[in-house]
Amino acid sequence: MDSEDKELASAERRNFLKLAGSGGFTAALVAGAAGVLWSDQAAAQTAAEERDRERAAEHVMTLATAYVIGASRSYPIMQLNLKENIQNMTNGKVYVRLAPGGQLGAGGALAQAVQGGTIQAAQHSVSNFAPFAPVTDLINLPYFCGSNQRFTNLTSSDAWKAEVDPKIAASGFKALFYIVIDPRVVAVRKGGSAIITPGDMAGVKFRVPGSAMLQQYYGLVGANPTPVAWGETPSAIRQGVADALDPSVGALNVFGFAEILSHVTFTQAVPDSQVYSINLEWFNGLPTDVQEGIEFAGEVTQHQNLATVPGSRSYAMAELIKNGVEFHSLSEDQLAEWQEAGGYQRSEWDGFKTDLAGSMDTFAKLEEAAGTRGRFYVHDA
Repeated sequence: MDSEDKELASAERRNFLKLAGSGGFTAALVAGAAGVLWSDQAAAQTAAEERDRERAAEHVMTLATAYVIGASRSYPIMQLNLKENIQNMTNGKVYVRLAPGGQLGAGGALAQAVQGGTIQAAQHSVSNFAPFAPVTDLINLPYFCGSNQRFTNLTSSDAWKAEVDPKIAASGFKALFYIVIDPRVVAVRKGGSAIITPGDMAGVKFRVPGSAMLQQYYGLVGANPTPVAWGETPSAIRQGVADALDPSVGALNVFGFAEILSHVTFTQAVPDSQVYSINLEWFNGLPTDVQEGIEFAGEVTQHQNLATVPGSRSYAMAELIKNGVEFHSLSEDQLAEWQEAGGYQRSEWDGFKTDLAGSMDTFAKLEEAAGTRGRFYVHDA
């Protein structure tokens, strides 16, 4: 780094700390994302704009996420977009105060904070939403909505709104919109061989989260499901406690797995999806025009997310390829082999369908919705 770069970096750190230290943490994030922290004048102007917006607002929404602001480059959760859209679509009546990077927790802790009203809104995975709103665990049925398009079809459908949204509301939440990241993959540690067919899973110690559904799926396709807490997963992969894992490509990049993987296969079984949830009591207490503005902001941000997916995936893949990771896409016949071995059509999944959807008839409605192209298009790997 030459002297000019050092001066710029020093100015950026100084202005970030100055803004954050004066209570303008969100302003510091916005200035950083806009690339103006190097300029004292621009940073101060951004801070003034954020202060003015917050003072003029009638409502403040704390929006917490597990990811740093720059993560959207490979993991498109769009938190800055959502902040800006909510503020604009409500004509400034709502100011969004960001709490990114796990400041207020991650995963289930954020869902719990929203449900309890500690914060107004948060981003978390649908899997972490499931303990609070069990019906949403339907998305983890293998090959039910594993592809991006089927997931988007399902969660944007009238059937989902009629059958699932009321159950989410009964748990104290409003699901503002669902974020597409990409399907989960099969990622193998350094030194391992590519996994192309279910037969290649024999003897593989496959890291799984605490999801009974995912544990059953990886057992059905021939692996040895190995529960490992997320925070312990990198060391488990390095040490061979687990041989493989299944986040999306974007998550593998964001969480630093590039240097410890050898092969990644796109099996498209289960979506690595996210949701923005809102405390329902807080939302219902807002004026109608503000509610409509927030809902419109969610729809606009959803469009932005869907458009970003292929670029984010490509960036994440490029970063992993730099570290020698090889990628494998499957033919329709190969994908059919995975679905036959572990897909939701098997009788082993009937209990999950009735428990989560309420009945096989309701599940059939949701199945039809997943296969029916709606108003949204999204690219699949």
